[in-house]
Amino acid sequence: MSYRGFFVTGTDTEVGKTLVVGALILKLQSMGLKTIGYKPVVAGMREVEGVLVNEDIETLLMVSRREFPELKASDICPYFLKDAAAPHLVAPKEGVTLDMAVMTQQYKYVKNTADVVVVEGAGGFLVPINEHLTLGDFAHEIQLPVILVVDIKLGCINHALLTAEAIKQKGLRLYAWVANSTQPENEYTHPNIETLQTFLLNKFDTLFWGHISFEQGIVPQNPYAINNLLAVSRQLKLE
Repeated sequence: MSYRGFFVTGTDTEVGKTLVVGALILKLQSMGLKTIGYKPVVAGMREVEGVLVNEDIETLLMVSRREFPELKASDICPYFLKDAAAPHLVAPKEGVTLDMAVMTQQYKYVKNTADVVVVEGAGGFLVPINEHLTLGDFAHEIQLPVILVVDIKLGCINHALLTAEAIKQKGLRLYAWVANSTQPENEYTHPNIETLQTFLLNKFDTLFWGHISFEQGIVPQNPYAINNLLAVSRQLKLE
C-alpha cells in the first residue's frame, strides 16, 4: 500500500501501543518517509524538573524529532490531562472540554508537514472523549487504516475480535496487528497468536506484522530507550 498514515489502537490500556508506535515511526523513517507521531489526547502527567510531561508524548517526540528537530509537545497533542484515567472523566475535573474539531484540526496540521502520520489512540478503541463521542469516532473522522496491538494473555482472543468488530462497524480497515507479550510466555502464547492470525486474516483480511516477545525484556520507560524501539522496528514485517 501507499503509506499515508495509521491509527494505532490496542485491546486495552498498557498493552504496548507507544512501543509499537515509536518502532513503526522509526521503521517508516528508515524507508525514506518523513514520519511523525500524533496523539489526540493524553491522560497522565508526571513532573520532571518542575515541568509536567507525559511518557507517551516523550517517546513520540524523541522519534519524530529525527525528522522534525523543532517539534514541540503541543504540536503533536492538543490535550494534556494530569490524572491517569479515562479522558472523559478527567477532562471535566480539570476544566477542559475535549473537542473533536480541535483534535482533527491539529491532526490535519501535522499531516501537512509530513509524508506519514502515525496516530496513537488512548487506551482501547472505544475510549470516550465526552458523553457522545469515542476515540473510535475520531479514527473514523481521520479515515486512516488501523493497526491493533494485542497483549497476548488470557482473554486476548475475545478482546482482539471484539475490537476488530468495532473497527469494522466504524467503516474502517483493520490493516494489520502486532502481538505483544507483556507477561511471561506459556504453552498457550503461540497457539493464541496462531488463532488470532487465522481469525483476523480470514474475517477481516488483517495482516500480521510480528510478535514482540516477553524475553526481549522491553518494559515501559520514560521515554522508551531508542535501542529498544529500533530492535522492535526491525521486527515489524510491513506489507
